[in-house]
Amino acid sequence: MGLIEDRLVPLDPRTRTSAEESELLYAAGPVARVELPGAIRSWAVTHDAPARAVMRDARFVKDINQWGAWTRGETPRDWPMIGLVDIGTSMVSTDGAEHRRLRQPVAREFTPQRVEKLRDRVEEITRELLDRTARSADAEGVVDLKDTFAFPLPISVVGELFGMPVEWHGPLRTLYDSYFDDSSAPETVHETLAGLRGYIARLVELKRTAPGADLTSALLARLGDAPSDEAAQELIATLQTMITAGHETSVHAIVNAVRSLLSDPAQLGLVHTGRYTWDDVVEESLRLDSPALNFLFRFATEDIEVAGTLIRAGESVVISYGGMGRDRAQHGADADRFDITRRPRHTSFGHGPHSCPGSALARLETTIALRELFARFPGLRLADPDAPLERSPSVIVNGHRALPVRLG
Repeated sequence: MGLIEDRLVPLDPRTRTSAEESELLYAAGPVARVELPGAIRSWAVTHDAPARAVMRDARFVKDINQWGAWTRGETPRDWPMIGLVDIGTSMVSTDGAEHRRLRQPVAREFTPQRVEKLRDRVEEITRELLDRTARSADAEGVVDLKDTFAFPLPISVVGELFGMPVEWHGPLRTLYDSYFDDSSAPETVHETLAGLRGYIARLVELKRTAPGADLTSALLARLGDAPSDEAAQELIATLQTMITAGHETSVHAIVNAVRSLLSDPAQLGLVHTGRYTWDDVVEESLRLDSPALNFLFRFATEDIEVAGTLIRAGESVVISYGGMGRDRAQHGADADRFDITRRPRHTSFGHGPHSCPGSALARLETTIALRELFARFPGLRLADPDAPLERSPSVIVNGHRALPVRLG
């Protein structure tokens, strides 16, 4: 039972676009055998219904100690992607009651009602960044929109939410670029992880001595005056997870949506008619170009059959959001096409207990970003429509190194 070895799908951002890789994974069947950078083999669930089932199945867990290749020493401790799996005790590495305990304080802060209160500030930051973008353009009106707008917006919003000093944004961007780089040298891996953890630990200490009206201070206050070392380490891991996911997702959501609209002006025209909204654009872009292309890992605690394939105890499973977004059974025969009239039901923010608690904020940021961007620059277009965008060196994030545009 299962796929034969010669159908192993290598995941390598250097050899194909994310769209090509997503199509390849979808075509490989609902469960495919894949090889990640570093020659790490895993299963990938690539169709919508079986992936949803896996994400709800309590027999698939997030505890790295259930991964046979890890406990047997087959996975190097300096594997470039290890920081995405071995992250300490946090809400993304635990299940059941422990997961609920760690998730609930954060989830309370990201309800749709609380996120809506951030709207005015997100709009203010967006307009400030668009002013900066206009000033950054060269003599021909060309600018890298990722650099001037798509990255600064989410990191600014998340930075304010967690009380992070503005001067940290630049160094953190460098660290996150390394964090998601599948080709990082072994000596770089631990330096990057230590660097990120160091910033979060400094943030916690900063708020311990000078608390403010921010989420870090609020989470610290829940721990009391003298939190145990274990509780402090859990907080650091949780903050690192939230800050990472809280900005990285929106960066790629903005870039991918802008690229899709500029590549298909007819779709942009549908928004201008008023029949379709920026929300429609965001949802279709999230479906077709999920910011998280593949998500690591879930581990089988026993032998489990998924869509006719046997996944054995101790094996790892990747959730392929890219493949799921192209599932013809879920999204139609033209699922590989960007179409804002589709109004899809997608799974790009996860499903089940581990669904993303920050999805409402990501949607708010992306919707405001698109609306304000195209209002400010109605003549916006790709700087070179024929030049392919260089993919980020990651099989995890669905990103591009840059987005050169002409402001018009």
